[in-house]
Amino acid sequence: NLHIPVTTASNDYPKRKMPLKRQLKESEIPIFDNAYSRQRGDYWQLHMWLEREGKYARKSLRTRSQSTAVERAKQLYMEISAHQLSGKTYFSLTVKQGVTQYLAAREQDVELGLITRDRYITLRSQLKHWQEFIGRETRLKELETGDCEDYFQYRQQVSGSTVKNLTVQHEQSTINQCVRWLHKRGETEIDGFEFRRLPRVDRGNEAVRRATLTGEEYEKLCTAMRVYCIGKNGGLDTAERLQRQLVEHYVLVAATSGLRVGEQLQLRWSDVEIETHRDKQGKPIPLARIHVRAETSKVRRSRIFLCRSAEYFEAWRKTVGHQSSDALIFSIDGKSAITKRALLYHFKRMVESAGIRDLATRDIVPYSLRHYMITQRIMSGV
Repeated sequence: NLHIPVTTASNDYPKRKMPLKRQLKESEIPIFDNAYSRQRGDYWQLHMWLEREGKYARKSLRTRSQSTAVERAKQLYMEISAHQLSGKTYFSLTVKQGVTQYLAAREQDVELGLITRDRYITLRSQLKHWQEFIGRETRLKELETGDCEDYFQYRQQVSGSTVKNLTVQHEQSTINQCVRWLHKRGETEIDGFEFRRLPRVDRGNEAVRRATLTGEEYEKLCTAMRVYCIGKNGGLDTAERLQRQLVEHYVLVAATSGLRVGEQLQLRWSDVEIETHRDKQGKPIPLARIHVRAETSKVRRSRIFLCRSAEYFEAWRKTVGHQSSDALIFSIDGKSAITKRALLYHFKRMVESAGIRDLATRDIVPYSLRHYMITQRIMSGV
């Protein structure tokens, strides 16, 4: 019989539920007093009663051999017992609980200005994919380094093979950052997963070339935007016309400044100064001096630069009528910037109306305007 010590409850202590004594089956092998080894499928497991936690600990011994299982069970029994005596618990948080704690810490980083709100949203999305793969109710201390070897194949399967290798690579990095954070707090036995090496895709410069616009395509886009902002027969209401004009000016500024989407949407009028410079022939040229604040920058560093966007800023301010220097530029009311969803919606419709070819196979998004600006500067000899 498997002997499990039972403490008789007295009047001084509340009664505790203890497991009933049970007859071991033929396939179960006793390991010391309160543990046994049994076979589950092809592999052996250790089952050990933890009195402090009132539960059975179950741990795979990762072997099909009975003799090896007994030796590993004894060793594991001693390790768990030592942890119990030192006050450590065996049962742990679930993956869902661990991710919730990690994201709460990252949200504090947003408040402290260490990461942007957009970065936090990205982390949350990446860890959602991981939870769906590994299982939200999986115990953190049951995780092993090889548990995510098939993560790339899983992401390919659920995305219909549309997810990019770089996207998965970034997700894997975020997952290991989360696991390391949890490991430092004693919630996991591992400090990261050993992911399989991703297949290498060599596209040369083609992927970047196709993800931006040519000079001719940009000219077509500018023409299409002017028509789009008027609407058919000029029948747009004021709110719709203003939003379309906002996106038009966003595109014009993005294509000449190369600002990242998050940086540009968080610009305030106090961040932009209009200056007049002169070219080599003495002709006056209006330029915009743009200040990107550290708290809105992806890399958390401020920078100031000049660009040829002055007339676009002036035209938009005249159109929207902002008076306060603290007002957000790419906003109707100056308080809430246009959402990325609305920006992408109107941008895609503008690009489609411009008749730009092969859109189905090209990743043309607002960020493509940053590629366009850099390409144009390089072509100009900068």
